[in-house]
Amino acid sequence: MSWGRVNHPSEVVKLGEKIKVVVLDFNDKKERISLGRKQLNDHPWKNVSNLYPEGSVVKGKIVSITDYGAFMEICEGVEGLIHISEMSWTQNVKHPSQILKVSDEVEAQVLKLDEDNQKISLGLKQTTPDPWEDIEQELPVGSKVTGTIRNLAAFGAFIEIKEGIDGLIHVSDMSWTQKINHPSEILKKGDNVELVILAVDKDKRRISLSMKHLHDDPWESVSSTLPVGTEVKGQIIRLLDRGAVVKLQDDIEGFIPNSKLTKDHIQKASDAFKMEDELPAVVTEVDMNNRKLTLSVVDYFKNREDAEWRTYMESHPIPKSTIGDETDLEKQNS
Repeated sequence: MSWGRVNHPSEVVKLGEKIKVVVLDFNDKKERISLGRKQLNDHPWKNVSNLYPEGSVVKGKIVSITDYGAFMEICEGVEGLIHISEMSWTQNVKHPSQILKVSDEVEAQVLKLDEDNQKISLGLKQTTPDPWEDIEQELPVGSKVTGTIRNLAAFGAFIEIKEGIDGLIHVSDMSWTQKINHPSEILKKGDNVELVILAVDKDKRRISLSMKHLHDDPWESVSSTLPVGTEVKGQIIRLLDRGAVVKLQDDIEGFIPNSKLTKDHIQKASDAFKMEDELPAVVTEVDMNNRKLTLSVVDYFKNREDAEWRTYMESHPIPKSTIGDETDLEKQNS
């Protein structure tokens, strides 16, 4: 009936209609005559290489969708395949139905023509400019950009920095000073953030971003701004069994061991201290390689009046149950 797809005869002919046909076969024994309508016209693939050369842009209608792509009818009897990988420069298309539907009329570029096997490979994305083509010039390393957080993962956050272009901030590039276990600790989906371009890989279509590089690394000057012996004040931001972590100037973190929080024995920091307590201390060790500051409250009060120490101790009393447990333990050991 047709060189193209026919799902039902009513798409091509109707009852009572007079049509021209070609006699294809005559079987007098079975009293059958085979007729053809499409044979009235030349085979559509006869001159297809001249009509649709590689690189040309063609118009057509989507006639079928599969898991791996969509078939587009360029003309009656000539169809081409738009593979799922050729549908978008930027979207991760999991199924062609995200982009196309049957009966859509679209433009596509002829990528490959195999006339012998009657196959045409088409590209939908090739009809629009590739946004990654000039990305290295548009977003040079070191430049500042603003983007929207599109998704959070355990290892970082994906940021849309322009339409269809995403970059990644790894957790290690979110802060010079904070130990971030998950991006959700400081970011949420939909936030707009300012960033610095760290690296651009056009071939792999990857952009590495940073938040911490918007500012100088405060640890570069710690040895001069917080040398051993410096008196500081810090607010407790984490309570550990072995001590307390406090936040100092420029968000630098310092660690105070249990034995340096108070002269009395405590099994864990939370026995006498709570979050957001502000503590006076002195820097006792600076480890630039591992970015660690060790502090001591006990050493801070060494050369001060006993009254100051008593006031501090009264502000952080040790629970009697804790003292009792320790006393009982000492008796057992003796």
